[in-house]
Amino acid sequence: MQAIVAVSRNWGIGKEGELLFSIPADMRFFRSMTSGKTVVMGRKTLESLPNGMPLKNRRNIVISSRFDYQVEGAEVVHSPAEAVHLLGDETGEQVFVIGGGEVYRAMLPFCETIYVTKVDAQPQADRFFPDLDSMDDWRLAEQGEEQSDGGYNFRFCVYKRK
Repeated sequence: MQAIVAVSRNWGIGKEGELLFSIPADMRFFRSMTSGKTVVMGRKTLESLPNGMPLKNRRNIVISSRFDYQVEGAEVVHSPAEAVHLLGDETGEQVFVIGGGEVYRAMLPFCETIYVTKVDAQPQADRFFPDLDSMDDWRLAEQGEEQSDGGYNFRFCVYKRK
């Protein structure tokens, strides 16, 4: 299993239910990496997507603690363990965890690779991704050249579990 995320300098990912950044190159990267794959997300992340609808051309699995929650075009489970069970043998490079903060933390133990867009900015955030640089079981495997788009400087990085 993999995760994909855009973070600020202090690993911030969102504020008040919104992403911190709108970077066209990062959105293109996200689409190219997840298209045709399975994405795992929380209910709030799903509801923050355009029209609150599941992502097209992907299998959408939504984790929600609300037992009455249903959404057309997505499979709803009620815990990270249920999501892992539903995935069955479909792990590895076919599954991406896409947020939010609670889901990232809960699913991190199941991930082997994390694609991180590191943005050279530090806006106010109330949701954070775990700081992989300070964790002993993760290593920075690849780091791309610095790029600029959407008013931000950033680089694409790949972390691998040790």
